[in-house]
Amino acid sequence: MSFTPATAEQRFVLTHIAGIDALADSQRFAHATSDMVEAVLDGAGAFAAGEWAPLDRAGDTVGARWTDGGVVMPDGFRAAYQAYVDGGWGTIGAPADHGGQAMPFAIASAVLETLGTANMGLALCPTLTVGAIEALMHHGSPEQQATWLPHLSSGAWTGTMNLTEPQAGSDVGALRTRAEPLGDGQWSITGTKIYISFGDHDLTDQIVHLVLARTPGAPSGTRGLSLFLVPKYRLSGDGTPGAANDIRVVSIEHKMGLHASPTCVLSFGDEGQCRGELIGHEGGGIAAMFTMMNNARLNVGLQGVQVAERATQRAVAYARERVQGARGGQPVAIIEHADVRRMLMRMKAQTQAARALVYLAAGNVDRAALGDGDARKRVDLLTPLAKAHGTDLGNEVASLGIQVHGGMGYIEETGAAQHFRDARITPIYEGTNGIQAADLVGRKLGLDNGGVFLSHIADIRADARDAGLVALIDTCEDVGRQLMTADADDRLAASYPFLTMLSVATCGWLMERQGRIAAEADGDADFLAQKQAVARFYVEQIVPEAMGLKAAATARADALYAIPAAAFAA
Repeated sequence: MSFTPATAEQRFVLTHIAGIDALADSQRFAHATSDMVEAVLDGAGAFAAGEWAPLDRAGDTVGARWTDGGVVMPDGFRAAYQAYVDGGWGTIGAPADHGGQAMPFAIASAVLETLGTANMGLALCPTLTVGAIEALMHHGSPEQQATWLPHLSSGAWTGTMNLTEPQAGSDVGALRTRAEPLGDGQWSITGTKIYISFGDHDLTDQIVHLVLARTPGAPSGTRGLSLFLVPKYRLSGDGTPGAANDIRVVSIEHKMGLHASPTCVLSFGDEGQCRGELIGHEGGGIAAMFTMMNNARLNVGLQGVQVAERATQRAVAYARERVQGARGGQPVAIIEHADVRRMLMRMKAQTQAARALVYLAAGNVDRAALGDGDARKRVDLLTPLAKAHGTDLGNEVASLGIQVHGGMGYIEETGAAQHFRDARITPIYEGTNGIQAADLVGRKLGLDNGGVFLSHIADIRADARDAGLVALIDTCEDVGRQLMTADADDRLAASYPFLTMLSVATCGWLMERQGRIAAEADGDADFLAQKQAVARFYVEQIVPEAMGLKAAATARADALYAIPAAAFAA
């Protein structure tokens, strides 16, 4: 099925949710004019449709391959990635001092969304590079920035994030990878990392690994971790990749989906010759890594948008073509049946809601970059919502896409199943969605003694009109206030239903707002009518569902612990 860039939808949400016009009024983002934004979105759409989308199927069916010489990507992927570099698409949001265009993060997010909708597996590669750039911008030395950032900004070199180890999982404090000082500013790195996305590939001539490791005498737990830059190849005197840096690809994972994204087991320093350099100071690894991870969490929420958009496009195309059954006594395409309409409307509504939520967070990232402290705090609150709810919706929409196809959806040849398989990892990596919910109630709810949460509630309540939406917003405030004073177990027991409630309330506000704007706007009549209809569907049918989560969000934890662990096996 052909891929259609969602540029009209992106322009609308960037304007009315991310606030791109106000950002362009600042000196920093003055170059992000409406004409420039339109050119970027149109250009990214054309590039993605022409170069990346045609490879999506091969990425799934052929996938990345492990060989003795490293990971080999499917035919055409290296050329398509080089076209991305040559077109300057990696530079959109990168810093101007290092060869980037320094466009707002919201614009870079829209470009990344388009690339990922076209080819989600391949788009994961630049997604990780963006995080590496962020970490070096905030924590790298001037010399490190000058050496590495120009190549990362262009995409000519790619970046990775190396946290997880076999014995540690999500318990980062249990990491064992070691870094020993060599006395010349270099460190000897030894250890094994797992689940490293794009940890090896043949798309570029250099890979820059950011690795968490423990230095001699460092305290246990997360306080003893430091961050190191460990390249696949050491640099020669002229700054080009030279000798191999003693990093071995042990294997790549055999995954449910995202077959075009090699997930590697990497062994550092088997021969004692792996060299890295410290980023920031000893013991500062967690702070530096979270700079990278927080960026990645928003971009994983964006992956939920990507897969939902592609699954919706595929389902709509099939429903319009597939003739089955009758309506009014005449054979009709299945899009004319009420239940299929229900599914397609839900797919559109959830996709647009996820996009609005992630773009809202992205716009606040840009306002924070301009010095708005309140926007920075709002990003902290919105990040677990965007990551968790965005990926939950990606999974829901991909599953509905299979249902629209009926039995054909369960057959791999139609392509509908790929979206569900690709989406399923997104609620797991970069901190599982359960961890996002725990973060929401454990840290974000209490920011400024609850002031950030209550300010968000007040803002969305002031703009909401629908009575059911206002009731949900009020309920979120009541539950949030209760959780602020609840004990730890009760807060954690309530965390996931509360995150979903708050996400739906926020999305309901964003969808209702878009519907009102569309009703008063001039432009493409079909697009504006669609916006109004989808917004109405969301507010009338999805918002009320979230009210049903109040019981779970206010229940005590003792119900979860009523059965001893051993009894679960009974």
